Amino acid sequence: MKDDKRIRIITGHYGSGKTEFAVNYTFKLANEGYKAAIVDLDIVNPYFRSRQLEPVFEEMGIRVISSSVKGLSGDLPALSPEIHTVLEDKSFETVIDVGGDKAGATALGRYHDKLDEDEYDMFFVLNANRPFTADKDSAIRYLRSIEQGSRQKVTALVNNTHLCGDTRIEDIIRGQELCLQVSEELGLPLKYTVVHKKLINQLPDNISGEIFPIDIFMKKPWEME
Repeated sequence: MKDDKRIRIITGHYGSGKTEFAVNYTFKLANEGYKAAIVDLDIVNPYFRSRQLEPVFEEMGIRVISSSVKGLSGDLPALSPEIHTVLEDKSFETVIDVGGDKAGATALGRYHDKLDEDEYDMFFVLNANRPFTADKDSAIRYLRSIEQGSRQKVTALVNNTHLCGDTRIEDIIRGQELCLQVSEELGLPLKYTVVHKKLINQLPDNISGEIFPIDIFMKKPWEME
């Protein structure tokens, strides 16, 4: 993490686990003593929103910027002007959770000029168990659509191949094989391999990238109290 750029953009297909990775990454920044901020820039998907954990973030001193405005009839998609604060204020270590398709990524494109003034990382989170990113060509096609919508370039890959609570080591290894194919084709590094903490001790020695242990924070709507 210490080699990552100050602004980290997290994107990927719906179901890739990009928000879970973004949340865990932000918590890790705060736990390591950084002044952290998370920007929920997903204006399309109503579920698995990082803003669901806003009270927890705030308790840890993490600044939360949401792309929704609370109204009487629910959350309305809107882009907060606060986003400019964490893009311009270099004292913040910032994580941006971007929508999981080309339309969602377009929201990030609004900040194209501002992002190009600073160094950033854009991590493409890949789950080989999702049908639209299950093979090399499909994954690359999806990655390119995110780049086109956001007007930013992916800088690294994240293997987050999972089946929620049914994830096996075999899933992670299969995801690694796919990530390495995409890596070779596009010349992008495989930066992280995401693993639930309960599976860490089962990992083989030939894992590519930095192992990123996570807890599960994002809940399905019917799991919320």
